Amino acid sequence: MLDALIDYGLFTAKALTLLALVGLFVLLLLRARQAGALSHDEGGRLEVIDLNDRYTDMVDTLKFATQPRKAYKRWLKAERKEEKARAKADRADRPRLFVLDFHGDLMATEVGGLRESISALLLEASHDDEVLVRLDNAGGAVHEHGLAASQLLRIRAQGIPLTVAVDRVAASGGYLMACVADRILAAPFAIIGSIGVLAQLPNFHRWLERRDIDFEQLTAGEYKRTLSVFGENTDEGRAKVLQQLEETHQLFKGFIREYRKGLDLDKVATGEYWHGEQALALGLVDALTTSDDYLLAARGQRDLYRLRWRAKKRPWSRLFGGARALLGRLAMAVVRPPG
Repeated sequence: MLDALIDYGLFTAKALTLLALVGLFVLLLLRARQAGALSHDEGGRLEVIDLNDRYTDMVDTLKFATQPRKAYKRWLKAERKEEKARAKADRADRPRLFVLDFHGDLMATEVGGLRESISALLLEASHDDEVLVRLDNAGGAVHEHGLAASQLLRIRAQGIPLTVAVDRVAASGGYLMACVADRILAAPFAIIGSIGVLAQLPNFHRWLERRDIDFEQLTAGEYKRTLSVFGENTDEGRAKVLQQLEETHQLFKGFIREYRKGLDLDKVATGEYWHGEQALALGLVDALTTSDDYLLAARGQRDLYRLRWRAKKRPWSRLFGGARALLGRLAMAVVRPPG
């Protein structure tokens, strides 16, 4: 009986290992298909929301609910008169503020929509206009967030003022994006910084070895695979990864140095993060305010438009999109700095 239980346990362990390998293969396949989808235009449409009208509707609703009927009618009459005056005026002379939202995850999967929205506004925006990016991003893969930062640089390259507002977090790759802005705004308790580079992975080599499961990995090129999830890692491999991390960190700091002149990188590029008030004192941000207050203050001088790209998704993308989003949120909960 005991032998049967042992045999069953060994069989179960091997079966679970096989399932894990199959699951890893499926995830890699899905990732490859996702990357392929990003490289081809699947179509979509640009949504434009007039925030001035939205704020007016909010005020109208509040006044209707709280003011006496006569007072409300007087206000409504005055508002309609003002609307007619605005309609007669040449709105082309009134500068605009375009609002983009970017919610980051480990692979910066919203970069596709960001690039389309930026392409659209660059066809229309002038130097008198402004772009506000409401950024919520705790970082992730270097290459993906580097691409996202490059998209924001397209706005600066056209001489259009760029403001980034951080209400919650802009850390690591998130700050890589934020630092390209002409101005960075942060809420008082927003998390800013984490200017560092991280690599981590589990290793199942000893677990496989105890169960007499062989793992073979064949490569061509001395550094084609430095660390392995299933194989035995070496000190040489670890040293090479540390070297690559340091090189990436230097690139990260050099990029920030180019766009945040005068920032003491020796003090802030330690991987630490700070809250808004501390970040302001260190020069990581330029002002303390929320994106909501910034928009309300701009409402009297500019026409406010929120842009959002709605991409068409293939059936397989819709099927796995929810699962990817859930995994992304769980991963962000793990890597997001406490606060």
